[in-house]
Amino acid sequence: MTLLHTGGTAGMVRSAHGTYLPQARALAAALETMHELNDPRLPEVQLIESQRLLDSSDVRPSDWQRYADAIGRAFANGADGVVVLHGTDTMAYSASALAFLLDGLPGPVVLTGAQIPLSEPRSDARENLIASLQLAATPGWAEVAIHFGGTLLRGCRATKVSTQGFGAFVSPDLPPLADVGVHVAWRKHLLRSPAPGPLTVHRLRDVEVVALRTFPGIGAATLRNLLREPVVGLVLETYGAGNAPGDPDLLDALREAHDRGVVIAAVTQCLHGGVRMGDYAGGLALAVAGVVPCGDMTAEAALAKLSWLLSIDGDPDRVRQALPRDARGEIGTEMLESEPAQPPGGDR
Repeated sequence: MTLLHTGGTAGMVRSAHGTYLPQARALAAALETMHELNDPRLPEVQLIESQRLLDSSDVRPSDWQRYADAIGRAFANGADGVVVLHGTDTMAYSASALAFLLDGLPGPVVLTGAQIPLSEPRSDARENLIASLQLAATPGWAEVAIHFGGTLLRGCRATKVSTQGFGAFVSPDLPPLADVGVHVAWRKHLLRSPAPGPLTVHRLRDVEVVALRTFPGIGAATLRNLLREPVVGLVLETYGAGNAPGDPDLLDALREAHDRGVVIAAVTQCLHGGVRMGDYAGGLALAVAGVVPCGDMTAEAALAKLSWLLSIDGDPDRVRQALPRDARGEIGTEMLESEPAQPPGGDR
């Protein structure tokens, strides 16, 4: 089992000023005190520490590529699963990006972290890490997931909802892949299976993708300034089912960007439900302006997917066609019905 340490709160230490910051080799020292890791029921762990440990607020698309490459090497070297320690602030973005960049996964990739560092006495990092190692060592499934606070979520369906709670992430329109309590209760019907072919690690190009939340009073000048070159993609967080102000100048700004080749993806600001542009006149006007509805995709997944699609195929029309099509379980037409969670046979 490979443990990839990228940074984040779990491996941080307290500075002289009382703030938390990343520090090289601090995690390795903390892991040496965790006698649970010597339990034979846990997988043997190989720690790989990134040369650049980041507070996750500093993560950029180039870091997504570094992490994907490291995961690809781990599987090529015989790992049956990978756990990624990552900061919580942008974990949902990284999980989504890795889901798209890693094509044909042979095993699980589980991102986890903590709200309190492992070096602190009341840290949630210990339980999150141990459970993530057990989950990643469970055979028969292969996708990028987030484990946090007792739930295992599909990474490209997750979003952070709390700055303080230990259950900091939810998957709004998809039930957890597993509930992690006294037993691990898997929802096997939701799990994606290991791929039969070789793992492909896609390459991200330097494409400029931005995001904007629709707000009362948003004007065309704001949009035109944001959508100047070199921007090639926009995630527009719309109201409700895909609505925005009906200002003709605003719609003209969107159409102008569309005609220049900018791909504009619409997601909803709401936690539940998705974009259905035909329900209201405001949504239909966006569709006429060339905005692509992305159903119940999260804003994080939409930004990562748009970056990925524009990297592997720069043709705007083909990207617009691919954007609303499911690629990694990131989108659905409606919330999936949850089947009763059942503990798997021989769960570890």
